[in-house]
Amino acid sequence: QVQLVESGGGLVQPGGSLRLSCAASGSGFSFDTMGWFRQAPGKKRELVGTVTRGGSTNYGDSVKGRFTVSRDNDKNTVYLQLNSLKPEDTAVYYCNAERLDGARYLYWGKGTQVTVSS
Repeated sequence: QVQLVESGGGLVQPGGSLRLSCAASGSGFSFDTMGWFRQAPGKKRELVGTVTRGGSTNYGDSVKGRFTVSRDNDKNTVYLQLNSLKPEDTAVYYCNAERLDGARYLYWGKGTQVTVSS
């Protein structure tokens, strides 16, 4: 049973920084792509950033230049560094992992709350 467990969320002031972590367990394999999505109240879930096993990254337009996604393949862990945070970054952040093995398998964490407020 694959589990993705996020940590590192919390309350931060505008302009501040946070680092989120997501550790995958129970898989016995590595994932092709890992990353983060977010969902604010009343809005659809949107892409934050993803990283492939080889290190290629992809970001949502609203976070480019401020957020950085990275991963440790040996630990099956993905990270999200959030800098220059804005109130509109307030959302629940979800870890995501994808495996391609003849079919596409998607896994999600339960989410961690990030609140940007003074």
